[in-house]
Amino acid sequence: MNQIEKNKLKTDQAWEQLYTRLEQDGLLDKPTSGTQIPYRIGLMKWVAAIVILCVSVATAIFLGQERTPETTLLTLHNNEASTTLVTTLEDGSIVYLADNSQLSYPEHFQREKREVSLLGNALFDVSGNKERPFLIETEQARIEVLGTSFNIKSSDKSAFELAVRRGLVKVTLKKNGEQTLVKAGQTVSLFSNRLQVAPTQDNEQFSDYTRRIQFKDERLGDILHVINLEYPMMPLKTTADLENRRLTVSFYNNSPATMAELICAALKLKCTQQNNIWMISEP
Repeated sequence: MNQIEKNKLKTDQAWEQLYTRLEQDGLLDKPTSGTQIPYRIGLMKWVAAIVILCVSVATAIFLGQERTPETTLLTLHNNEASTTLVTTLEDGSIVYLADNSQLSYPEHFQREKREVSLLGNALFDVSGNKERPFLIETEQARIEVLGTSFNIKSSDKSAFELAVRRGLVKVTLKKNGEQTLVKAGQTVSLFSNRLQVAPTQDNEQFSDYTRRIQFKDERLGDILHVINLEYPMMPLKTTADLENRRLTVSFYNNSPATMAELICAALKLKCTQQNNIWMISEP
């Protein structure tokens, strides 16, 4: 058993012990299904721009990374049913990857642009940068954003839909080069190989990706940032020297206090409440 496996075993044991104690004290909501300890992050209150992409594809996808002489291409695959996998990119953009979906992105973005490719469904919280546009490649279209929020659905090669929650998005069809700008509150759909824009009817699609989220080997600082987007009035904070500690954890229907305790148990840290702030520090 290598060191990573030993650390994972200790983490799992710590979670189980704390979960049992919290369950006995009646501090945890019981999950409706599944064997994982669930923790809820509800509807996120976004501080930066958000992008939601939903693209369904039938293809073999995997978790791994491909190295080239010029760059390192990372591929992230979420195979957890009904769970959103959350990761933070180099530029600070947050990606909420739905189940059976794949994201490919470079370890380091180019100076002039930030480009990723998506197969499946994902929500993007894009860090705004007008000098470096964020480009997303899907099967049907190429999307360019400077910092915005939208949702894409593509069930097959002929279906495509994009709903913008905030900001402005440019969509370019790969098949014929047709372009259109989509504003907040609008949805663009593909009919007979043409893009048609109409008012957005379903606003619940934006919250579907934040009901149950999971972090895998993510920085503590990035995890706390995502949590604090939902609970700005009771934030979780830590010291600079602990921000790079890495953690695998899921959240579903938990208070900031419970999440702080679970994080501390997993990393063998101490959490204390200071007014409305939960501070995570060395014991």
